[in-house]
Amino acid sequence: MRRPYPDRAAAGEALAEELGRVAGSVLVLGLARGGVPVAAPVADALGAELDVLIVRKLGLPGQPELAMGAIAGVGEDLHVVRNDQIARGVEPEALEAVRRQEMRELRRREQAYRGDRPPIDVRDRVVILVDDGLATGATMRAAVEAVRRQRPARVIVAVPVGGVESCRRLARIADQVVCAWIPRYFNAVGQAYRDFSSVSDDEVRRVLAESTARRPG
Repeated sequence: MRRPYPDRAAAGEALAEELGRVAGSVLVLGLARGGVPVAAPVADALGAELDVLIVRKLGLPGQPELAMGAIAGVGEDLHVVRNDQIARGVEPEALEAVRRQEMRELRRREQAYRGDRPPIDVRDRVVILVDDGLATGATMRAAVEAVRRQRPARVIVAVPVGGVESCRRLARIADQVVCAWIPRYFNAVGQAYRDFSSVSDDEVRRVLAESTARRPG
């Protein structure tokens, strides 16, 4: 039986080994917040630029952990995806209220993490989207579709752990999906980690700053 990852950084190191070499102008985007500490070792291993992509789950009213969709932002562009099976029956006004709330939080986090840095430019680059795991895959789907609209050269989804169906669904829209561990019985991303504590805004900023400082040149 496979042992859980000690923490997100260790998961990122294992994921980097699974990825191997990636040719081209590579940009590694960690999905905030939990994907950023995983993405940092991947960027280090590839000698690639690390940045952050903000994706927010659109939680079902009354059941916020159940995703009826997700919203992702690349630069000024916002992209929303819906899970019609879950969103069916939700009043349009309720869906719009959740979307507005999550959009405000998305913009707040962008300002918190990016400050005065310019928006992400993914055009003609090989973009590796990294999260700490795939459960439903809703947030990663939003990330892939948002990045696709900006005309990258390729989009690669890379995660340390995920459910088999979520990985299969994402393989239909990404150029490549790398999932280092697909457990036979998979209930939640946290089961793959010994330390799955929450990631703070300060930690995201620190990881991004340290990765930038380590890059050659």
